[in-house]
Amino acid sequence: MPTGADLADDGLRRRTLRTELLLVLALSLGASAVSSLISFLGALTEPGGLADQAAQLNSSRAPGRPWLDLAWQLFAVATALVPVALVAHLLLRERTGGLRVLGFDLRRPGFDLGWGAAVAAAIGGCGIGLYLLAQAGGLNLTVEPESLPQVWWKYPVLIVSAVQNSVVEEVIVVGYVLRRLDQLGWSPLAALSASAVLRGSYHLYQGIGGFFGNMAMGVIFVLLYRRWGRVGPLVAAHALIDIVAFVGYGLLAGKVDWLPTP
Repeated sequence: MPTGADLADDGLRRRTLRTELLLVLALSLGASAVSSLISFLGALTEPGGLADQAAQLNSSRAPGRPWLDLAWQLFAVATALVPVALVAHLLLRERTGGLRVLGFDLRRPGFDLGWGAAVAAAIGGCGIGLYLLAQAGGLNLTVEPESLPQVWWKYPVLIVSAVQNSVVEEVIVVGYVLRRLDQLGWSPLAALSASAVLRGSYHLYQGIGGFFGNMAMGVIFVLLYRRWGRVGPLVAAHALIDIVAFVGYGLLAGKVDWLPTP
């Protein structure tokens, strides 16, 4: 039977884990969710529908100065990965092997890449279709995945940015959040709901369609993570989806009629 000291230690541990989780989210995708909500509310107050407004990603940070622009792009990628490094540090303190406990390692590259490609093919095509429908129906802003200048580093930076997005989102929103919520005693359904709503929330800047579409993706990714016990395939899938979106937009924008542009 647990003693009073045991119960006190357990309560302290829960408070520590809860505070840690909130701080990690406040430094990463939780802050992005608040920013997206403010951006979405601002878009609602603008004249015209959501489809007449643009949500820009991967834009130039130093127009007309390519080398300075490249430095800013790489700096943004590096700083965005700091919360992942923090998560790795916190997990190492548990003596669990760091990110390895989440399945983010090189133990099963074939499995991760193979299933990642399959998931990307299944979700990516549906995602593009849902975006086009939502944008045409006035539920989404026009998303501009990139507006970088035509310089030699444009596509390498877009690929690096896509990989960064996938690592941050899947390691934190799936692996880390689910681990901490499990440790805090949340039910699997409650943890799934929290992770999926969080994913949808930081995509709200795209509009209502972006919120619900990414929330549905979040549900699928949580279920796959519970089945596989690895975020590796999810990182691979997300990276492939974003690479196709970023690079594809750069190659096709203004050249095909079906792709909305600002």
